[in-house]
Amino acid sequence: MRQIKLGEWPTMSVAAAMAAWEAQRADRTAGRDPSQDRRRERERERSAPSIATVGGLCDAFVAEYAAPRRAPKGLAELRRTFATMLGDVAAMPPAGVTRSVAYDLVNSFAHIPVQAGSLRRELGAVWDWAHDSGKLPEDVPNWWRLILRGKLKSKGKIVDGKHQGVVKVALMPDQVGAVLRHLPHISRMPAELLTLYLWTGCRGAEICAMEGAEVSEEADGWWWTIPRSKLKMRRHPLATDLRVPLVGRALEIVRARMDVHGQAHLYPPTRGESPHVEQKTVGVAVWWHMPSCTLRPEQERPRWPVVGWSPHDLRRTVRTKLGAMGCAEEVAEAVMGHIQTGVGGVYNRHQYDHERREWLTRMAAEWEAAAQRPA
Repeated sequence: MRQIKLGEWPTMSVAAAMAAWEAQRADRTAGRDPSQDRRRERERERSAPSIATVGGLCDAFVAEYAAPRRAPKGLAELRRTFATMLGDVAAMPPAGVTRSVAYDLVNSFAHIPVQAGSLRRELGAVWDWAHDSGKLPEDVPNWWRLILRGKLKSKGKIVDGKHQGVVKVALMPDQVGAVLRHLPHISRMPAELLTLYLWTGCRGAEICAMEGAEVSEEADGWWWTIPRSKLKMRRHPLATDLRVPLVGRALEIVRARMDVHGQAHLYPPTRGESPHVEQKTVGVAVWWHMPSCTLRPEQERPRWPVVGWSPHDLRRTVRTKLGAMGCAEEVAEAVMGHIQTGVGGVYNRHQYDHERREWLTRMAAEWEAAAQRPA
């Protein structure tokens, strides 16, 4: 025999007590144990301490899970996403978020699908973490993983009020030549960084964070060794330091910078807390000189002769040029810092240092020839 408490007199009337007793007896007759059900519910409440609001749950996710695992830039963006996009949902209890509430929140940002998709993805991660860590009961559904799946696709950037679509730009050699001839007309720092894009094929974040201590002269020439910790693929188990041969204009720029900054960051910021200039600085500089840029029209400045490209497109241009020159797939991917997939990535541990230098030297000669051609 088990006894359970139905209520207290006189708060619970005799009629209410009889109705509750009938309900409990029906449960017992159906094979359920009301006292065991209550005990399990209390244990679940103790093991899953509730967080009062969605905002509080997101803050706990940032502090306990994201902060130790994400880079400062990504962590700052996560905080910005939660601070600016949750709206009234931030004050709701997590268990009160229904499917329609989740849909309405994410769909309210459908006009910026990339940000909407990011919000949906991050909140789905919050709910997964909360379930795994016991901060949410298991029966609270994760609607964020279910709503608007595959329906938040970007239509491309907007230029002159029109979506450009998803375009992967790679400049042709004559366009590269036009860009190189135009570099003296823009500020020195973005001009140097754009040159390093073309002469190394590296990512903008890696170039902006270059340090003099990472550059060394070896028997076969100068090398820039990017530590694994700075690479985009740093979490991949097969990732290693990326060795970049410095030739031609890239070597001239780096050595001139080292004469000034020594072993420190070669592109220190003019303001802000970052130890080096931010990658977006280069993108802003490129956009500023585009014919389609309408910011501060009263300020005269030279405009690019080639339109519709961004700094990262220069990296794609390098990969395309290597392919066009006949560079082997493995070597071209090594130059780009990509990790081989499948069995090749596991068994082929050759670093291709000699091949990297050979092909980047040949490509540098192609860029110099393009820059010398008449417009």
